[in-house]
Amino acid sequence: MPAGKNSSDEKLLLKGNFDSAVQTLKEELILCEDLRIRMIDMKDTKAVFFYLQNVIDEKKLNEFIIDFYQQDESPEMYMKAISSSEKNELCDIIDAILSGSVVYFSELSEQAKLFTAGQNPLRSITEPESESIVRGAHDGFVESLDTNIQQIRYHVQDHNLAVHYVNIGEKARSRVALLYIEDIADPEIVKEMKRRLSYLKIDSLLTPGIIEEAIEDNSFSLFPQVINTERPDKVKANIMEGCVILMMDGSPSAIIAPITFFSFFQSPDDYSTRWVSASVMRILRFLAFSIAITLPAFYISLIAFHFEVIPNDLIVTMKNSIVNIPFPPLVEAMIMEITIELIREAGVRLPKPISQTIGIVGGLVIGDAVVQAGLISNMMIIVVAVTAVSSFVLPSYEMSTTIRTIRFPLMFLAASFGFIGIGFGFGLILMNLCKLESLGIPYLSPLSPFHFSDLKDAFIRLPSWLYKKRPVYLKPKAATRLKNIRGWKKDEK
Repeated sequence: MPAGKNSSDEKLLLKGNFDSAVQTLKEELILCEDLRIRMIDMKDTKAVFFYLQNVIDEKKLNEFIIDFYQQDESPEMYMKAISSSEKNELCDIIDAILSGSVVYFSELSEQAKLFTAGQNPLRSITEPESESIVRGAHDGFVESLDTNIQQIRYHVQDHNLAVHYVNIGEKARSRVALLYIEDIADPEIVKEMKRRLSYLKIDSLLTPGIIEEAIEDNSFSLFPQVINTERPDKVKANIMEGCVILMMDGSPSAIIAPITFFSFFQSPDDYSTRWVSASVMRILRFLAFSIAITLPAFYISLIAFHFEVIPNDLIVTMKNSIVNIPFPPLVEAMIMEITIELIREAGVRLPKPISQTIGIVGGLVIGDAVVQAGLISNMMIIVVAVTAVSSFVLPSYEMSTTIRTIRFPLMFLAASFGFIGIGFGFGLILMNLCKLESLGIPYLSPLSPFHFSDLKDAFIRLPSWLYKKRPVYLKPKAATRLKNIRGWKKDEK
């Protein structure tokens, strides 16, 4: 019978019989050919170490065992002196071995001792390529959960930083960490996150995306309801506001929740530059968001339905551009949009030197060829190019993907009903945004519901010394963030 499914007595590994416990672990892990068992005979007792050879650093373990032999105290007293945890349930001990712990017990043991002798991270700490910034910290998360939490503790040196571990997966268990600041985060948000995680029943947790789909309020919405990041400084900024963080062992991404629509337009660069420049860039991102969604649809509406709106100086130029094109504007736009997406996907999958070549070939050769062949108009090339550039201005990859998805139905609505179709599409988008929530927090906060004090970091970024309160919509325990950051007087002596 599998471990953890028996009666309460049968769950226990150590029941006063050392040989039976060793045999039980051997039988449970019989398929693990990299399992190593180190038996140690001493004067008065026998002891054993269980571990997986490919997971731990055997050099560290050998040094530990040498110290173990050289100690003057009893083995049990020595084991209590090291950093270890104690387990006695068979399923917990097996999970610990599979996750990279060393298990020790002896004839005198009442509990199995678990300690780590792990290998160094497989990848060094580098800046995330998808979230590069000009100024600020240039470190990023790696695939080791312990290393990632160490980075967060380095950035957030607060004894109220709570870290809770959850094992998810019935067959292959994955360790997930839930982090928040105890005296800042709303207890209801923390409770709701734990509740949603408790319902996640799955054989194996492959990526954090599975967690994201399991905890978000509306999985069928095109808009993301959590933020994924690989930047510790971004995690710090959000956790100090009152958000909760989810991290998974084996993934460099952290999930931040709850969030709002405006969170996707904020970048760490905004807080490293002067507030005027940061506000201009913030407004530029909102403008790029509007262009990326509406420009192809707007162009299709002009050509197909509302030619009279075009200024007189441009009518001749636009007419000459499209007069010999055999396709309607919608087909033109679809051909170019699909081509751009194919080039983008090819650039992502290929090695960097080749991906740059693909971008040049796609942008110059293919673009020039389709125009020379008379298949696509020059104006459509310009529209699609500006749209593609605008979609990549946003610092959030998830929102960029959403933009590229939304503009296709808007193009069909524009080709069918013109400006009326675009207006109808925008109405549906706005209805969806107003209805969405992130862990129970309204998605359009602080606009709906309206909180004037939170607008200081929404469309623009005002000076940091004005941020004296944490966001109202997060309902933080400690509402005050800054008491007096700018208390000096200019003419004060």
